[in-house]
Amino acid sequence: MEWRDEGAVLSVRRHGESAAIVDVFTAEHGRHAGLVRGGAGRKLAAVLQPGAQLDLTWRARLEEHLGAYTVEPLRGRAGALLGDRAALAGLNAVTALLAFSLPEREPHPALYARSITLLDLLAFSDAWPLAYLRWEMALLEEMGFGLDLSACAVTGSRDDLAYVSPRTGRAVSVEGAGDWVDRLLPLPPCLLGQGPVRAEEIVEGLQTTGYFLESWLAPALGDRPVPAARGRLVQVLAQSL
Repeated sequence: MEWRDEGAVLSVRRHGESAAIVDVFTAEHGRHAGLVRGGAGRKLAAVLQPGAQLDLTWRARLEEHLGAYTVEPLRGRAGALLGDRAALAGLNAVTALLAFSLPEREPHPALYARSITLLDLLAFSDAWPLAYLRWEMALLEEMGFGLDLSACAVTGSRDDLAYVSPRTGRAVSVEGAGDWVDRLLPLPPCLLGQGPVRAEEIVEGLQTTGYFLESWLAPALGDRPVPAARGRLVQVLAQSL
């Protein structure tokens, strides 16, 4: 069995004295792990960093085997972000959430394209936080937990949408909230594609997407906790306000 693809490194763990098992989100083969011989050595360890883009050739005797990767670096990302605490936290959150959420060996081409675009945006401090928030929305959608923000779940109105129901994931208007307002999640205008966008809105939006990651997605995956890297990103963004 053999294929060639391109992908971004999600995680690396040492295997034996010199090898590493690398988990990669690929364009055509989804999240796919493989053994990299020499991956723990100095030369390849510098290449096999979270977020790095690789050209990959995977070989195995049988399809269900772990298999081995031959890798060629296309571009690194983490090194360029070392001086930007927030962007580095963003990279770690993206790679950790993908590793947490995606089933193995199942293609997700639209999410892959969106994820690569976001990883490339991390070098541009003004652009990526909103893109990250919308990426979390796309991740929920891809995993079958999309939110419906098109109209108020109570009145059917498309006007004055200000909240999200934690029970249904649907938008709720100011009028429709009524006595339930204290139990609803915030729906900042940036989640509706309305601008200009304030940093406070992005943190509010992450409060909402975080609820559904923790209360809907995580239980469906065996009730594993959402990766701590995601919480660290939200903390860094909140501290920057």
